[in-house]
Amino acid sequence: MTTSANSDAVSYARVSNVRTAAETGDRIEWVKVSLAFLPLATPVSDAKVLTGRQKPLTEVAIIFAEIRTRDGFEGIGFSYSKRAGGPGIYAHAKEIADNLLNEDPNDIDKIYTKLLWAGASVGRSGMAVQAISPFDIALWDMKAKRAQLPLAKLLGAHRDSVQCYNTSGGFLHTPLDQVIKNVAISRESGIGGIKIKVGQPDTAEDLKRLTAVRKELGDDFPLMVDANQQWDRETAMRIGRKMEAFNLVWIEEPLDAYDVEGHAALATALDTPIATGEMLTSFREHEQLILGNASDFVQPDAPRVGGISPFLKIMDLAAKHGRKLAPHFAMEIHLHLAAAYPVEPWLEHFEWLNPLFNEQLELRDGRMLVSDRHGLGFTLSEQAVAWTAAQCEFGKRP
Repeated sequence: MTTSANSDAVSYARVSNVRTAAETGDRIEWVKVSLAFLPLATPVSDAKVLTGRQKPLTEVAIIFAEIRTRDGFEGIGFSYSKRAGGPGIYAHAKEIADNLLNEDPNDIDKIYTKLLWAGASVGRSGMAVQAISPFDIALWDMKAKRAQLPLAKLLGAHRDSVQCYNTSGGFLHTPLDQVIKNVAISRESGIGGIKIKVGQPDTAEDLKRLTAVRKELGDDFPLMVDANQQWDRETAMRIGRKMEAFNLVWIEEPLDAYDVEGHAALATALDTPIATGEMLTSFREHEQLILGNASDFVQPDAPRVGGISPFLKIMDLAAKHGRKLAPHFAMEIHLHLAAAYPVEPWLEHFEWLNPLFNEQLELRDGRMLVSDRHGLGFTLSEQAVAWTAAQCEFGKRP
């Protein structure tokens, strides 16, 4: 026997002609993947070059994804690789791109899982997820544009600007007198902090450069150092203790990126905070770092970990465990994510990617401002198109 309530439900379904979310949702109809090479004006060296483990960096490979939907919404995202790897990321992105077609662009986590399974045989970290990053970032860009909000506001911003430090002026290929000039220029331009590279075979040279930069900046201006994984545990502890006198914001990557135990020992023994995480390429790797108490600052990189979706999971776990946040590189993306972090973060300033975009970020009083532009707030420049070496399209061209 049918109850009155059930009868009413059946009657309502028959007469109201209700359509489901699946029936009315938008659909992805076009995807474009591009590979571009951004040349650097001067070859760049950090400690990995001076220790003979890498060659100087001369270009950055950029993998772009452009996505358009049936309803006319667009999104753009990118991944990147320094030195080797760019063509490989592009090749994998090209293989999995058609899996986006006909999906609802709002179902970002569903799409992410689909792309992961499309390339499951090559794993769930490294190049496999770096190839997903451009798509995931483009979908978040689109979602914010659909809401007519900057991405930071879509996520829920805790601030409308983020304190910002410069790295590009302090590389080890740069003579010390020029580093000092770069520091002065950065400070005059409104930068909020300075990071210099260390980790040379002769640690006395590191201390010489650090002493000169601290003298130029004064005792209290925010200063960081980055050893790019070039110390062993004993050297890191010894030089870390010597660096206590310099009032550093942090010592970055003193050890191998996967040495959770070693980083945890440093974080416990030193007063100076430890920062690491930029080389990790998955949520799970960052989970080990955070749960292992291996750093005071976590430094995830959205293009490296697989996009904004896994980055948000890292943020959530880091916040629950009281870690500070300092995302690596790609300030065009990380500005929005850092603005949405509950604890005051740092943003890394690199001007290298500026030629790729028509829009530029604004620096004021030591902080990078979140603009009112929707989404991530950038579009590709003619220069980015000119540097494109390969591209492919899927679906119906807009």
